[in-house]
Amino acid sequence: MLAGLALLTTAPAYADSCNNPDALGTSRTIVVDPREHPRIGTMQYAQTLPLRDKEVVLTFDDGPIPKYSNQILDILAAECVKATFFIVGRMAKEFPDGVRKLIRLGHTVGTHSENHPLSMNRMPIEQAQKEIEDGIANTTAALGDPALLSPFFRIPGLLRASAVEDYLASRGIQTWSADFPADDWRHVSSQTVHDLAISRIKAKGKGILLLHDIQPRTVAALPGILRDLKAGGYRIVHVEAATADKPKTPTQPQDWQMHPVSETVAITRWHKVPGFSFAHLDMLPAPEITASDQLLSLTENFDRARRPRGAAPMTAQAPWPPRANMPAPTTVDALPVPAPSLFEMAERHMQPIKVLVRLPHHAAHEPGVQSAKNDGIARLISIDASAPRRTIPGAIPPGLTPTAAAAAPR
Repeated sequence: MLAGLALLTTAPAYADSCNNPDALGTSRTIVVDPREHPRIGTMQYAQTLPLRDKEVVLTFDDGPIPKYSNQILDILAAECVKATFFIVGRMAKEFPDGVRKLIRLGHTVGTHSENHPLSMNRMPIEQAQKEIEDGIANTTAALGDPALLSPFFRIPGLLRASAVEDYLASRGIQTWSADFPADDWRHVSSQTVHDLAISRIKAKGKGILLLHDIQPRTVAALPGILRDLKAGGYRIVHVEAATADKPKTPTQPQDWQMHPVSETVAITRWHKVPGFSFAHLDMLPAPEITASDQLLSLTENFDRARRPRGAAPMTAQAPWPPRANMPAPTTVDALPVPAPSLFEMAERHMQPIKVLVRLPHHAAHEPGVQSAKNDGIARLISIDASAPRRTIPGAIPPGLTPTAAAAAPR
């Protein structure tokens, strides 16, 4: 208890001291009530921390491991930046001084389970509860005072489960996800960690950055991340949990949204269907179904067998309706018979038709034909259309082909 009191008295001196006028710094501290907002981080949840544009919260998981965690702390201290650390219980048990150092430097300490299992989304809830409680117990033992431990928890691997989240909420512990990771737990270069962090922060504009203080690539990438955040006009925000002596920061519900809708932006909503009041409830008679209606009512077959995968498609049957039973007509309406005069040939009662017929070349030289110079001259022949058939001079007699007509004796 005495050790814990000593830490409380020395923490403000470390938190407020910054000897670098060009440091990125910590712009402000917000105090949150875990019971009012039990889940944060838009990677998995609807809400995030109540940040303004270009505000970033730094978080580190899995420590402490002195070889790398101490370097992370030195980099943060050089830039006067405060962060939130999620401690693994067995690491706190092995390196308790590394956990106490976080408090001495003014950082926030949460927990990250006892053994960092990547199966909390499928393990029995009793086992998950033991992971949570053992991690809290070992971290609290390293700190020496339960009041120094913030009720913040991050599920290992972000492998969430509703039962685990509900248990944490029942204990008044806030579940932290993140708004963007830097993938520093993967086998990538420190430049990739830097680039992913900056690009994802720019994409969302604000939020919680997930890093790991036990990775050498994070140690190498962190100075560049802080430098580029400062150059881009971003600000670091520190987060603490509300207590009886430390009231929560006043916020509005929309502040907990990543991109709240502005009051000046019109929101499109569907028009509500008005409720009509009818003076009379009389129903119109239903129309009768006629034979023409039956022809237009096509049927749909929903009982077709499913075609096996890869099989050729079957020829679809046309959903044509069955033949309608039409009533037989009772009376037969007949048209009047036309008069015989409609079919008489009008030519029999008209004057003979005069036509010009051009004689063939050989017909002009036959005996009885006048003048050899009739070659190519038309001869006027009078034909009565109503008279019996007659042979036109120069024409082929009926029944003979052109070859037979040429061979006939003249």
